[in-house]
Amino acid sequence: MHTYHYSFRLTIIAAAIAAALTANAQEVQAPVAAKPAGQKQNQPEDSTIQKVEVRGSADAYDARRDDTASKIVVNHDEIVKYGDTNVLDVLKRVPGVTVSGGAGRGGEIRMRGLGSGYTQILLNGERAPAGFSLDSLSPDAIERIEVLRAASAEYSTQSIAGTINIVLKKAIKTAQRELKVGYGKGKQINSPTANVQLSDRVGKLSYSVSANVFRSKFYEQADNLEQAFDTTGRQTGLRTTPSNSPSSFTGINISPRLNWTLEGGDTLTSQSFVNIFRFGTTARAHTATLLGDLPPYPDKSQNMTNDNQFFRTDLNWVHQLAAGAKLDMKIGATYGKLANTMYRATGGNPAVEELTRQIDSAGRDRGLNSTGKYTNPLWEGHALAIGWDAGYNTRDDERHERDYLHPSTRIPGADEIYTGYVSRLAVYAQDEWNVTPRWSVYLGSRWEGIRIRAEGNSFGTTHSSSSVWSPILQTLYKLPDTKGDQLRLAVTRTYKAPDLQRLLPHRFTSVNNNQVEPDSQGNPNLKPELALGVDAAYEHYWSQGALFSVAASTRRITDYTRNLVVFDGSRWVSLPSNSGRAQTHSLEVEAKFPLKLWFASAPAIDVRANVARNWSRVDSVPGPNNRLDQQTPLSANFGLDYKAGPLTTGGSFTFKNGGEVRVSHNQIAYVNVKRDLDLYALWKFDPKVQLRVATANLLNQDSVGESSYSSDAGVLRSRTTSLRTPSLRATLEMKF
Repeated sequence: MHTYHYSFRLTIIAAAIAAALTANAQEVQAPVAAKPAGQKQNQPEDSTIQKVEVRGSADAYDARRDDTASKIVVNHDEIVKYGDTNVLDVLKRVPGVTVSGGAGRGGEIRMRGLGSGYTQILLNGERAPAGFSLDSLSPDAIERIEVLRAASAEYSTQSIAGTINIVLKKAIKTAQRELKVGYGKGKQINSPTANVQLSDRVGKLSYSVSANVFRSKFYEQADNLEQAFDTTGRQTGLRTTPSNSPSSFTGINISPRLNWTLEGGDTLTSQSFVNIFRFGTTARAHTATLLGDLPPYPDKSQNMTNDNQFFRTDLNWVHQLAAGAKLDMKIGATYGKLANTMYRATGGNPAVEELTRQIDSAGRDRGLNSTGKYTNPLWEGHALAIGWDAGYNTRDDERHERDYLHPSTRIPGADEIYTGYVSRLAVYAQDEWNVTPRWSVYLGSRWEGIRIRAEGNSFGTTHSSSSVWSPILQTLYKLPDTKGDQLRLAVTRTYKAPDLQRLLPHRFTSVNNNQVEPDSQGNPNLKPELALGVDAAYEHYWSQGALFSVAASTRRITDYTRNLVVFDGSRWVSLPSNSGRAQTHSLEVEAKFPLKLWFASAPAIDVRANVARNWSRVDSVPGPNNRLDQQTPLSANFGLDYKAGPLTTGGSFTFKNGGEVRVSHNQIAYVNVKRDLDLYALWKFDPKVQLRVATANLLNQDSVGESSYSSDAGVLRSRTTSLRTPSLRATLEMKF
């Protein structure tokens, strides 16, 4: 009820602001025509500036500066600058974005330091297929990355922290043929890559084909220290577990696109995406007990292979109507296939029988979706749009477990088969209104409903149904008597719905089950998390692409979900649960400019820097450090780019703070401070041939994580240190 009243007050505030804008519009000059999609916002009344803007140059349009909705756009040149082989390494340098983990290790993308689904990841404006890993997406296949700090009605509002939209390459008007071959080498890394891009135009048909092949072999080492203490602080247990994991992943991306220009200005576009990815690892670990009892299985060996195949295709029709109206419709289909084989052998404790188990799992995803948008400039100065987003997905999943030695004491686990059905429907309306030449407003509203049903052999039929109405207000005001100062404000309602996997009550088991290595299980009673948020920003733009911005935000979350570790009578289990309310606040500062802006005789160096500070509090968890989802409290990035003739070089230093997070009354997690230094150099032999050399992780800093559990018996603490090494990559890029 509290959430409803707060949402009602938010609606009243949005309506009052809209009414105020209407009154203000009656006092100023008549609003100008709404800007067409992709064209620049109207500028101040100064006549000189107006003469400059009417040139209509596409290069003059800056989405970040001129769109009413707050947005950061990372173009293709920035994406490939450091020669990264996966998009996770690209995103760690984007302002306000942090990345946990890395390629092949289940890395997670976070805005405002928040993970666990708070950050929405889109592929060409749509949610990525279930099970799709960004590890398998090559940066060369990407045209641009859009970072949306506040929600918009056109996209799903499952974006409490924000939205990252990855747009794949599209067809171009001029012919292009490009080949890139690269090789990366480190003490424990080998990674060859190859990329081909073909684009051309024949009459009214244009096409583009992008293919990327990559392979990486790496060797991971980690050391685990487990300690136990009684209630007096006396140490009762001490174990060390060194482990090593030779691993590899291989992938291929193919992105064909066809575009036809039809009579009357209509366009028909077919775009597909094929992704094939294979990951394999062999992990071996031996636990040495220096104090206390032996664990059930001190010796562990595990071989795992994971094969993912995804295919996605869309057909998009844009129909031009009378009086500038337009209908944009798209239908699409998705097919995914996953297969995982794990062979686990454990032993080493004379009092416990050895266990040798093979786990085979396979899944298949099929989906149909339809999106559409009707736009019509009914009134001068407005860009009205209404649209829909509907989809139906099924997932078949089966897991078979087989023990070879048939021990008398078994770890829980059995064959499981289930089928899940997910249907969703969203309708929205939005209006971009140029109130005055300096003031624009975006008003939007979106209703989104999701229904999930699952049937399995180890649980009864599970149902989940949720719907959320999201009002949205964004406004941009260009300050008078300035050339580049402007203010932004956004008021939004967003949410996070539990996905299918978190709803299913089937269990994944841990070998040495304890408080810090529990089993995991879904919860069919989970409810969506709802968030009411406010974003505000000040931006100052200079010439030569320089900018300075300060952005602040706050979110109030109800039905916050966290993982609780409980004892079910025989084993420890991690279970997601709704746990009251939470608040989060963020402050981001960014600056970028050429050094010549301040010193005319300075070298051609471009400077970019950003820092983000995040705070949060979970009401149901005692402090201190009761932050959301191991939220990153502080992140920063500093970079330089220098150009001299055919040489372009630069570097990027990334900092991510860590510290303790209290997950519950009993649980505490810890992550160490992380620092990354990357350098690159690009040498252009001629307009068609260039060589790119880049380094990664030059500081050679290890990654450390810790978890602890306190109870009436004392404290159990586990600390893992993962070793990392630097690497060097060279890429030859040729156009023909």
